[in-house]
Amino acid sequence: MKLKLAPFVAAAGALAGTAIAANAQGSFYLKNGDRVVFYGDSITEQHLYTNWVEDYVVTRFPNLKVDFVNAGVGGDRVTGGWAGDINTRLKRDLIPFKPTIVTCMLAMNDASYRAYDPAIFHTYAKGYKYILDTVKASLPDVRWTLIEPSPYDDVTRAPGFPGGYNAVLLKYAAYVKKLAASTGSLVTDFNHPMTEMLGKANVADPSLASKLIPDRVHPSPAGHLIMAESLLRTWNAPATVASATIDGSTGKVTAELNTKISGITTTNGVISWAETDKSLPFPLDLKDAETKLVLASSNFVQKIDEEPLTVTGLTAAHYVLAIDGTTVGTFTPDELSAGVNLALLDTPMLKQALAVNQLTTDHSNVHMTMWRNVEMPYAYDQGPALSKAIQALNALDFQLQTRRRMIAQPHAHTFTLTPAA
Repeated sequence: MKLKLAPFVAAAGALAGTAIAANAQGSFYLKNGDRVVFYGDSITEQHLYTNWVEDYVVTRFPNLKVDFVNAGVGGDRVTGGWAGDINTRLKRDLIPFKPTIVTCMLAMNDASYRAYDPAIFHTYAKGYKYILDTVKASLPDVRWTLIEPSPYDDVTRAPGFPGGYNAVLLKYAAYVKKLAASTGSLVTDFNHPMTEMLGKANVADPSLASKLIPDRVHPSPAGHLIMAESLLRTWNAPATVASATIDGSTGKVTAELNTKISGITTTNGVISWAETDKSLPFPLDLKDAETKLVLASSNFVQKIDEEPLTVTGLTAAHYVLAIDGTTVGTFTPDELSAGVNLALLDTPMLKQALAVNQLTTDHSNVHMTMWRNVEMPYAYDQGPALSKAIQALNALDFQLQTRRRMIAQPHAHTFTLTPAA
């Protein structure tokens, strides 16, 4: 068990835990030194809402030292599944990492894809409580975030039986909420925000909306955005990446949040300045049709991805905004006065965030390789070769997470607003 811990503990002080104080955008739930284990079934195993959450934490708090482990297994129930019974799962895949925070989402398989059955539900309720009690016995200070199960898609397609399977899941969700209250755990709702988004998307584009949960169980990457947003909001995640307001008539900064502006010049109507944001925007694929539908059908941007640039006192008909010499958009004075959300533009900051996202994928893949392709299948041979293989892959995982924080560090950028010809 100690083999798993070494790469994570080794650099506990590698980066100073000053991000929260420096960010000054409220008290985010995750703290320096936290280790998060995402526990669940195949929806967690997808590494989608979990990767989105990791991306947010690293891009928004680049100096915050938090480690992440995904322990999702397809088909799992509160009793376990093909990868082992619940005691095997907890003792191998969760407890050895000594998490300070555990998220748990189970129910999709537990409810058995049928009408509500009290006996099946009783097994779920008893088993879920057992998970919390067992982990608490080994890790008494662990902080739980219980997740009300994500929806079965009875929105874009007709329910398979009266009332539909999602209505059954909502009964399980009600229990999760009650259990959280009785155990002093946080709780987050994946179901209602997802079904609300699906309803709006289905009105706008029924064909595309049906692809957001293509098999009615496993959301697409774009669908997972809403689940990540729900979890992050439960953790008091700030919506604002950075915010700047400049008076174009005087060349003065009138407001700035989580950024530093310097060197403003105004020459022949051209305004330029240097800007260093302390955070990065969410790594969205702005060309993806499903992503655009999800954003249009939800408050994701307003709740989690605001990066407003406001410039007042402009007199030309249109202005070209360039960052580091590359045009990112053309706007009217009214648009700039109201505030342009840079998070929805193809900026150098977005490219940096996308590089972070790639490293999130890389570290997740390495952990999956260690766990599913090495540790589990060769558990019968507890020799030194297996130990070294696990140690090496865990060290690589940690190295990638460390590199990811380095890639997310703030950069200075040159902004220019030029009157359009």
